[in-house]
Amino acid sequence: MLRDANPWDAGSARSLEQLGFKALATTSSGFAWTLGRADTQVTRDQALDHLRVIAGAVKVPVNADFEGGYAVDPAGVAENVKMAADTGIAGLSIEDASGDEAQPLFEFDLAVERIAAARRAIDESGTDIVLTGRSEGFVCGRPDIDETIRRLRAYAEAGADCLYAPRIDSLEDISAIVSAVSPKPVNLLINAPFITVAEAAQLGVRRISVGGTLARTAWDGFLKAAKDIADTGTFSRFEGLPNVDGLLGG
Repeated sequence: MLRDANPWDAGSARSLEQLGFKALATTSSGFAWTLGRADTQVTRDQALDHLRVIAGAVKVPVNADFEGGYAVDPAGVAENVKMAADTGIAGLSIEDASGDEAQPLFEFDLAVERIAAARRAIDESGTDIVLTGRSEGFVCGRPDIDETIRRLRAYAEAGADCLYAPRIDSLEDISAIVSAVSPKPVNLLINAPFITVAEAAQLGVRRISVGGTLARTAWDGFLKAAKDIADTGTFSRFEGLPNVDGLLGG
């Protein structure tokens, strides 16, 4: 079982490496928040710069949350994937969310073509980057497990090395996805305490990530401490804090 912890900057990446994680994965939302923006407001060039920073900060492999490839048409996805391949990452994911509220997922054939284009771009780059195909139905208000499985199977056939459907939290659905795309590995998002690593492994999950949840946990502590200062003028949360310099080797 590969546990991809999700840093949002160089410091969080290095701290996770120090804690013993064997691989990391970027979080588009966590990074966006460091810029004072929402998840969908990061540009391709900002994302590429961020990948260089994270990959350059650690020695362990880094998987990139590359959104939808920052393009709609397959040719644009391929071009951007080639750029991402030059940043030092070990893997990247391409999702099928369209950003259109009326049609939140790309049409099936187009979605498959986008994965195939990413596959060709990686092969042409001469790298061993792992391609993860993501289906976002359960994120975008289309929680149809049959359609999700249909898409993940097609992405596997189009060249995805790993399959991922965020926000799946039913043990039955997880098992169905694992069985449907076997022998290719499945990544599971755990952003709430509905399962443990051991339980996910028993279901056949091969990789887990937490998305932006570590970043949200950090924001929770920051906001609560700041609110205490603003509302009551107290500093009660300034206790038991970590030695960050010590962790990062300062």
